[in-house]
Order: sequence, then C-alpha cells, then structure tokens
Amino acid sequence: MLYSFAKAIFLFIFKYFCRWKVEGVENIPKEGPVIIVSNHVSYWDPIVLGVAAPRRLHFMAKAELFKIPILAQIVKSLGAFPVDRKKSDRAALKAAMEILDRGDVLGMFPEGTRIRDAELGEFKMGAAMIAAKTNAPLVPVALINTPNIYSRGFFRPFKVVIKKPVHIAKKEAQKITSQQLEQVSNDIRQQILSILQDSKDF
Repeated sequence: MLYSFAKAIFLFIFKYFCRWKVEGVENIPKEGPVIIVSNHVSYWDPIVLGVAAPRRLHFMAKAELFKIPILAQIVKSLGAFPVDRKKSDRAALKAAMEILDRGDVLGMFPEGTRIRDAELGEFKMGAAMIAAKTNAPLVPVALINTPNIYSRGFFRPFKVVIKKPVHIAKKEAQKITSQQLEQVSNDIRQQILSILQDSKDF
C-alpha cells in the first residue's frame, strides 16, 4: 500500500514538475526474475528507479538505515532490505536470491555507494554473480542529472535510459569464472558510461 502510494506521488512530481524523460521501459521483462543495475549519484536514485520501473523493485539498502525504528519500517515497506557494506553479507545475499527465486525484481548499484566526484565508479561483481546463480537477466540503467532533481528551490529535469537485458550465457555443467563475471560487469558499466558521456549537455 505505502509503495503504491509513494510511487504515485513521485510519479506526479517527476512528470509534471521535473518533466523527466524515460527511455526503454519496454526493455524491462514483464515477468520473471530481473536485476536492474544502475549508476548511483544521488539519494533520489532508488526512488527514481522504483517509479520508472513498471514492476515493483526490491533494493539492498545500507544497514545503517535499519537502526532507526521509524525509518526502518518505512524502508522495509518500500521493499528494501539491509546489507552490511563493510563485509560479505550472507544474509543480504540470501535475501536477494529469494527475491529472484520468487520471480521478482531486484535493484542494485554495482558501484557499492554513491559516486559524486567521478563520472562513474568501478563496478563490483556482485550483481553479475547473483545473475549467474539465478539465471536472472541484468538490465543496465543510466540515471542522468538525478543529483539536481530538487536544486536551489526548484525541481529540475532529469533522464532515465533503460538498456536491453544482458544474459549470462552458460552451459549446464559449466561454472562461471570470476573473469567472466568481471567482463560482464565491465560491459554493463561501459554501456552506462557511454550514455552518460553522450548526455553531458542534458
């Protein structure tokens, strides 16, 4: 209930106040497990992805958010679950796998944190690894100008570009190597980087 209500409110803001542009919504599979991977430059990013995607998203969120009781309840109701970014978090990995096993959509930021000083940070292999384990396609998304959604007292335009799904091909008895996971992660990063570079004047 809260998820649908919040999505409707932000959709109204993004559409009529920000006049956002969204390209490639049709690239998100209508059913089955999906991992949406995106650059991360703003606190707005999870909200933007949640509103842009036609299906409900579930996010890994930093564990610190769940230490504040009221905020924890809100974050949980919006489909997020905690991850400890300081170590390998098996509980978060298990939660992510369960989401995909149900055929739902997982949202991930492969950079691991917001990158404000660099154009695009290096991508960690976690999303590719989870995709390989669950056979879920990876959908690259570029977020453009989201740090300025609300700036200096005004809502400002921004853009979301959704690319075609990337499938990790493997044979039944074949294990995916770390080199393959790194290559997939780098290829997706390059797709997003190309969009960002072409949109510098947005």
